[in-house]
Amino acid sequence: MDARLKKIIAGLEESYKDYFEPFVTKVGKENYPYKVLISTLISLRTKDAVTAIAAEKLFLLADSPQKMIKLSAEQIKKAIYPAGFYKRKAQTIIDASKTLIEKYDGQVPDDLDKLLEIKGVGRKTANLVVSEGFNMPGLCVDTHVHRISNRLGLVKTKNAFGTEIALKGLLPLEYWKPFNMWLVAHGQNTCNPVSPKCSLCKISGECMKVSVIKSR
Repeated sequence: MDARLKKIIAGLEESYKDYFEPFVTKVGKENYPYKVLISTLISLRTKDAVTAIAAEKLFLLADSPQKMIKLSAEQIKKAIYPAGFYKRKAQTIIDASKTLIEKYDGQVPDDLDKLLEIKGVGRKTANLVVSEGFNMPGLCVDTHVHRISNRLGLVKTKNAFGTEIALKGLLPLEYWKPFNMWLVAHGQNTCNPVSPKCSLCKISGECMKVSVIKSR
């Protein structure tokens, strides 16, 4: 790991102390992979604060696959509203819960390939479940990780999968899990998609600011 990457990691880790903890990371500390899975499904294209409220409301109704499939789609929709695409997500939650019961005895698998076989589960969700739900090496690349990694100049990729592969070649295994946590918080608070707060950023000096037109 080169000196620049070490400085970036140190700066991200230091910055994280000033941010609110991402909801899925908070849920992961409960050692309850099913909650991590469902929270991640809800979080897609949804702000973290909305995800937190929606997931907590839903878990009051059902916190296991067996309980979840007893709810109607309407009950789930009502609980997770106004999460983005809440109607579609309600059905995805039901389908995923049924698959867990039918194929895995109601348990969330800790294997990336098995998770990807569950309808509605993509690489972001699968990697997050592996890392946050089971505390195993998983490098989750969401919109924040993809955007900031390219903005920093660490990678030059066109999509999340390309970023995941590139970062796995750069980052030691021990940083796979926290890298997502750090960059999600950094992207939500400082390194915004448009007009990032470069003047407040602790790693601004190491950032190549790729495609940044305007900053604060």
